[in-house]
Amino acid sequence: MKQLMMIGFGAMAREVLALLPADVTLRWLLVPAAKVAQVQAELGPTVTVLSQIDGCDACPDLVVECAGQAAVREHGAAVLARGWSLGLISVGALADEALNQQLRAAAHQGGGNLLVLAGAIAGIDGLAAAREGGLESVTYQGRKSPQSWRGSYAESLIDLNHIAEPTTFFSGSAREAATLFPANANVAATIALAGLGMDRTRVELIVDPTIGRNQHQIKASGRFGELDIAMSGLPLVANPKTSTLAALSVVRACRQCSDSMVI
Repeated sequence: MKQLMMIGFGAMAREVLALLPADVTLRWLLVPAAKVAQVQAELGPTVTVLSQIDGCDACPDLVVECAGQAAVREHGAAVLARGWSLGLISVGALADEALNQQLRAAAHQGGGNLLVLAGAIAGIDGLAAAREGGLESVTYQGRKSPQSWRGSYAESLIDLNHIAEPTTFFSGSAREAATLFPANANVAATIALAGLGMDRTRVELIVDPTIGRNQHQIKASGRFGELDIAMSGLPLVANPKTSTLAALSVVRACRQCSDSMVI
């Protein structure tokens, strides 16, 4: 039985917990100090609820982060410095170059592994392979309903209450997108890390009142040929800013930590 530590207990983490493989068990859960008692009472004695990594006196087989960029900054280096494997879903945190280097250094010194999960998008394997042989251009387009952009920086750029047709409200680099939209643009950061990097990957973000699903498109070209991947994903009912597929990518990482064959 593999033992899992999870950081965060919001909508995504609850989805992951509900779908954990039978041979993986949640043993530790990390939440803010003010929520420890409440979550401990909810989960019972089989899970140890903590507010700091130091409270864990054993070695998880895998740590998965489902709590947002702030949690990556607070706990990421501590996990990696202990030699543990950290599955990262809030990939946009790596747009902060200082944090990126801090996490890499902690992993190198402690022997931990930083696993960048694919999240809400497909095709990351092909994009990363194309990079090895001459990748020339990568563009990501993210299209979501007004509801999915609420509570984000998009509200400062466009009136979400009076959108009548699809409207592009951001065009820039993956680094800018991941920094400005930490809860919505993790996909842009993942694509950038797999391909041309944060500054050379172009991003367009669109609000579209005609759709009910989150739509993602990657276009890339290079010596390998051309890649064009389009996805239409359903958001989690409990949190419209979060893709269901992103939660499932965390579940996949949990399965891989126990399977003898990894795909």
